Amino acid sequence: MKEFKDKVAVITGAASGIGRGLAERCAQEGMKVVLADIEEEALTVAEQEMKAAGASVLAVLTDVSKASDVEALAQKTLDTFTAVHLLCNNAGVEAGTSVWESTLADWQWVISVNLWGVIQGVRVFVPIMLEQGTECHIVNTASMAGLISSPFGGIYKVTKHGIITLSETLYHELTQRGANVKVSVLCPGYVVDTRFVDCGRNRPSELQNAPTEETSLEYEAPVQPVSPALQGVMSPREVADFVFSALGEERFYIFPNPSLFKRMVQIRMEDIAQERNPTAFNAEAWEM
Repeated sequence: MKEFKDKVAVITGAASGIGRGLAERCAQEGMKVVLADIEEEALTVAEQEMKAAGASVLAVLTDVSKASDVEALAQKTLDTFTAVHLLCNNAGVEAGTSVWESTLADWQWVISVNLWGVIQGVRVFVPIMLEQGTECHIVNTASMAGLISSPFGGIYKVTKHGIITLSETLYHELTQRGANVKVSVLCPGYVVDTRFVDCGRNRPSELQNAPTEETSLEYEAPVQPVSPALQGVMSPREVADFVFSALGEERFYIFPNPSLFKRMVQIRMEDIAQERNPTAFNAEAWEM
């Protein structure tokens, strides 16, 4: 996709973090932007601020884990703007501790948002895009965590690994059909100013842990500290700029800050290719 002006973008998790950065960049390109988020107050603020800046915006309160909400999001998009050209399945959360100590509620919540949210987006919007017959693109937000394995954060990594293979499969299926819909998978590393560590604020009451079993994010992964320069820390807006560069090149894998993580991916791939046990996630593994 090289032309963006007057095209329609739908972005989930759009009220903050990477989603908000993507929304603002879409508006800068002259696109009509549909903001979807579960956090009503933040969604209203994002809508008001973007409209004040001159953007054409529609805000839709959306729980991406619910098929009915995603279907309603698509219908409201079509009712307002008549089409959709760019879909960013971006909403995401994290919870849990070790794989066996994480609660059932932790697993249900993270999978329902991170993985089912992308599944719902693909299931609902791909048929619309195919029927339009116009140039379209889907960006699924995974993570560099979807390409490596390490202690802790297992639920999150399970969902992000799932998003990557879902996106790869979707890419092959659409390519095989000669479809007008392109696909990318976004795998950021360290991104600041996202409120992601506070994602529990949007956790539904029925999936809250009991006080005696609270585990969400209560762990310290034994990772060797690295310098900010090596981490390649980026802001949401910088990630969005990188995404749009990739869209213009129809690039599938989008790695905004790969300096550290690509080495970890390479080690994991070598482990698999050589059928050796997983390399320990320690300081030696992080060496470039």
